[in-house]
Amino acid sequence: ARNKSLTFLLVPRVGWSFTHTRRARTLPTFLSDGVEIAYIDERPDTDAENAIPILLIHGFASSLRVNWVDTGWVAHLNREGYRVVALDNRGHGQSQMLYATDDYRLPLIAGDARALLDHLSIAQAHVMGYSMGAKITALLALRHPSRVRTAIFAGMGINMVRGLRGAEEIAAALEAPSVDAVTDANARTFRLFADQTKSDRLALAACIRAIREPVAASDLAGIHCPVLVAVGTTDAVAGSGAELAALIAGAETLDITGRDHMRAVGDRIYKDGVVDFLKRRG
Repeated sequence: ARNKSLTFLLVPRVGWSFTHTRRARTLPTFLSDGVEIAYIDERPDTDAENAIPILLIHGFASSLRVNWVDTGWVAHLNREGYRVVALDNRGHGQSQMLYATDDYRLPLIAGDARALLDHLSIAQAHVMGYSMGAKITALLALRHPSRVRTAIFAGMGINMVRGLRGAEEIAAALEAPSVDAVTDANARTFRLFADQTKSDRLALAACIRAIREPVAASDLAGIHCPVLVAVGTTDAVAGSGAELAALIAGAETLDITGRDHMRAVGDRIYKDGVVDFLKRRG
C-alpha cells in the first residue's frame, strides 16, 4: 500500500542499466537567484532559429540525462522540429547541491525553470514534466501562465493533489550511514538507487522533505493553457490520469498502455501521443 502512495518520483528499479552511471559531459550552467543550474539547449537540424521550444523537467532522484536524453526524448523531439530545453533540478545531476529543506520548496524549483527561460530569452514554451517534474510544471503554469504554451503532466495523475506519504522514511534512508541500516523496503530502494548513481544523498533527503505537499485541486482549476495528462495504465505511483484531468477544464488524457511508472518514460505511445498533442494544441 505504501508504494502506491509515493508520488512525484522517477526512480528506476535497482539493477536496471542506465548510462547515467557513465561519465557525463559537462553541461552549461546559469545562476537562478544565486543557485547554479545545469541545462541543455538542443535545436533541430532544420529551421533551428524558428523552432518552437519545449522545456523538459525531470523527476525526483533523476536528471535531465536519465529522464530525457537516455530515453530518446531529446532526439525524438528534435526530429519533430522542436527546440528542446531541459534542466537538472537543484540538488540533482550537475546542478548545485543544497542541504536545507526550504531550498527545495516547489515554487523555488519552478522559479528555476522560469529563470532558464529568461536566461535563454524564451518568452513562452511548451512544458513537460515527469512525476515530480509534473508538479513543478503545474506550479510554473499557475505562477507564470504567460510562459507556458501547453502543459504536459506525465507520470502523474490524481496523486498530484494528494500528499506524499513515506517521505520521512526515504529521507532517513538517504541519511543513514549505510544501506544495511535501512529496514523499510521502499526507502531502501531509494537509497540503493542514490548509491548506484553516486547522487548527493543529503541533498536528496532535503529535497524529498520539501516536495511532499500536494497541489490543491482548486488551484489546478486555475490552469488555462491546454493540458495533457499522460500516465501508464499500470502506474500505481501516479494514480488515475483521468481523475486529474477532470480537475482541469479541457484537459486531455493519454493512456500509456501496459506501462508502469518507470517503464512508461521512453514508451512509443507516450512519445507519439505527446507530439500529436503538441501539433494539435500548440
